[in-house]
Amino acid sequence: MKRQAHIYLLIFLITVSCAQKPDKVEKYSSNKKKVTAKDILGNPNYLAISYGGYRKESRDIQPTIEELKEDLKILHAMNIKLLRTYNVQLPHAANVAKAISEIKKDDPAFEMYIMLGAWIDCKNAWTGLPVDHNVESEQNEGEIERAVAIANEYSDIVKIIAVGNEAMVKWATSYYVQPGVILKWVNHLQNLKKEGKLDKDLWITSSDNFASWGGGSNEYHTNDLNKLIASVDFISMHTYPMHDTHYNPRFWGVAHKEDSLTSLEKIEEAMLRSRRYAESQYHGVERYMKSIGVEKPIHIGETGWASYSNEHYGNNGSKATDEYKEALFYKHMRDWTEKEGMSCFYFEAFDEIWKDQQNPGGSENHFGLFTIDGKAKYAIWDLVDKGVFEGLTRGGNPIVKTYKGSKEALLIDVSMPPIKKELVIAP
Repeated sequence: MKRQAHIYLLIFLITVSCAQKPDKVEKYSSNKKKVTAKDILGNPNYLAISYGGYRKESRDIQPTIEELKEDLKILHAMNIKLLRTYNVQLPHAANVAKAISEIKKDDPAFEMYIMLGAWIDCKNAWTGLPVDHNVESEQNEGEIERAVAIANEYSDIVKIIAVGNEAMVKWATSYYVQPGVILKWVNHLQNLKKEGKLDKDLWITSSDNFASWGGGSNEYHTNDLNKLIASVDFISMHTYPMHDTHYNPRFWGVAHKEDSLTSLEKIEEAMLRSRRYAESQYHGVERYMKSIGVEKPIHIGETGWASYSNEHYGNNGSKATDEYKEALFYKHMRDWTEKEGMSCFYFEAFDEIWKDQQNPGGSENHFGLFTIDGKAKYAIWDLVDKGVFEGLTRGGNPIVKTYKGSKEALLIDVSMPPIKKELVIAP
């Protein structure tokens, strides 16, 4: 009887052991599951950001792989897991993918992906010759080929290709093309997916101003745009309220009904209106998309707020730019897009001083959440307090707060937005 009991016990243990094995295998498999753009976009666990690792006055000086790794570890500590790059003419984007790949080999827990930008131009762009916006640059084909090669080499990292950056908006007078050019290359990439020459789960888009996606004036509402909207896997839309504090400031400034508010409350109201202005541009694109019978995701491909400007947006203009307002905009955009289930490629991770070499005080040099030397701007002081950057450096500098962490010192540089009647819409 005792021997029979032992047999029953042995059978029971084997049965339990076998019953547990599928769960373990399933758990292991889920951890190794291929992550796709569909899984990432709109997922709050994969915060997105625009990234350029340039630290010098010229892009001729490319960041090293070690410098890129330094940046990637800083961003990963912030829960940034999706980067947007802008072109593959230079080594930067391929090196970012390589740096991610090398970090992953050393640390399997490291997770980061790329929306790879392929730059698109019109004929004679940047040459000094008369541009032709109806004919594309001969360089575009090579740019697309390079993007395809990088996407295939790093298929575990590159999850999206964006054809063009603000390449259709008509104020980009140096290089814009007609929507048919973007459509041509988007369709080309979609066909490569069908032919098995690109990962079938790779998503294709174009990243452009809200007006270019039909959210503005009727001049953009063309058949080619409608075909493009149908062809992309999602719409990557740009919105920049900061620029419009000068160019179209109907939402900006302090209203008379806000006279009783404190100075910081007035600024808060102005920044909330800025977010609602961005929302209105999103809804404009959404309405146009639905009006042509298309239903697909829209994500914020780019938005941001500079922390300094000596131009239209600074103290001699709309008084929009400082670290305090930048921080409010960053928070409001993250809150809104997360609530709506959208990704937001916030522009940008680090200041890049090559963008306006002739004017160090130009706004284009000051959109980063970090300064060139790795100081965290006010928008992310809380992350410094939480210790997420402990042990991390940029250029050998530990990650510390701007203004030596003094909010009082920071507020000295904050200007009140003008009274609304003082604002004039620029031509």
